Amino acid sequence: MSQIRSKDTKPEITVRKVLHSLGLRFRLGRTDIPGKPDIVLPKYKTAIYVHGCFWHRHNGCKYAYTPKSKMDFWNGKFAANIKRDNEISEKIKSTQWVQLIIWECDTRDKDRLTKILKEYFYDTKE
Repeated sequence: MSQIRSKDTKPEITVRKVLHSLGLRFRLGRTDIPGKPDIVLPKYKTAIYVHGCFWHRHNGCKYAYTPKSKMDFWNGKFAANIKRDNEISEKIKSTQWVQLIIWECDTRDKDRLTKILKEYFYDTKE
């Protein structure tokens, strides 16, 4: 578990590259927004959280499996992650910011990710 990174992960970098290719500029490391989002687009008042399917329990995703050993430990850990994610969602609703969650499995297909981001930023914001 010590090898698991908390920032600059492959999925985050993929999202950043796609955002940049779409002409969207962003900031990293904003700690004044609830949950310390992975990517922030101040122009759109949008905080992007890149969630790992395993850690954040993406419903219906094949990557959100539960290990067979130490199930009590894992279920407790996953429940705490889900609770924290829900608390962050509630906190961000009380701000001017909008939360966008990108799942790790969405980053595996760049065309799909590009479509998601284009629809979000260009179809709903203009």
